[in-house]
Amino acid sequence: MTYCCGILVREGLVMIADTRTNAGLDNVSTFRKLHVFKQPGERIMAIASSGNLSLSQSVVSTMIEGIENKDTGERETLMNAPTMFQAAQRIGRVVRQLHELEGSALEASEVKFDVSFLFGGQIKGERMRLFMVYSAGNFIECTTDTPYLQIGEHKYGKPVLDRAVTYGVDLYDALKIGLISMDSTMRSNLGVGMPIDILVARRDVCDAELSYRIEPGEPYFHDLRERWSAALRAAHNAIPRPPYAGAS
Repeated sequence: MTYCCGILVREGLVMIADTRTNAGLDNVSTFRKLHVFKQPGERIMAIASSGNLSLSQSVVSTMIEGIENKDTGERETLMNAPTMFQAAQRIGRVVRQLHELEGSALEASEVKFDVSFLFGGQIKGERMRLFMVYSAGNFIECTTDTPYLQIGEHKYGKPVLDRAVTYGVDLYDALKIGLISMDSTMRSNLGVGMPIDILVARRDVCDAELSYRIEPGEPYFHDLRERWSAALRAAHNAIPRPPYAGAS
């Protein structure tokens, strides 16, 4: 399984992805699911992937090599897309082409065509944007009303995002909340696990301010997990017990 989240706040973008893949309890591996594309000062982009690993790797590899524009003969990649919206369209087009190529064979093997992406970043002169691309190649965009998107095993990590993330939250507070969301998911689903890849990009810089892999046993993340667990215990202990005993 997979869990990835992207948080777009006033100060910039945070993207977080786990690295665990599994085909059963006895077949667990580590693969990077957060891929960064950048030309410092000109553009910063990142793709986080969920779903069938072979499909997601094919899409990312194709976006690196490029797809031919039949009208111009140019190879279209993320690095030469004129806008973030057109870059998201290119990812969607590759997903649809891959479905045409592989969909029937997967169905014959009773394998679902399952792949989705978070795609975020900024091109110089444009606003920073965050999209979620679905298996059909269509996509939605993150808004200031709900400044985050998730893919994969999202339900366990959603409550803290709903309660704590606003568009005006500090960029590194957004990273902290995202890591709490990841921890909540890891505690409830063994299919999501470390290492964790993170990206922080500040608005209008067009470069990665932080690109880092959190390894198992990393002190800060261990402390965050312990503090969050203690805070939850303290919070529920501080709430009065329900007054309903003997009311019936």
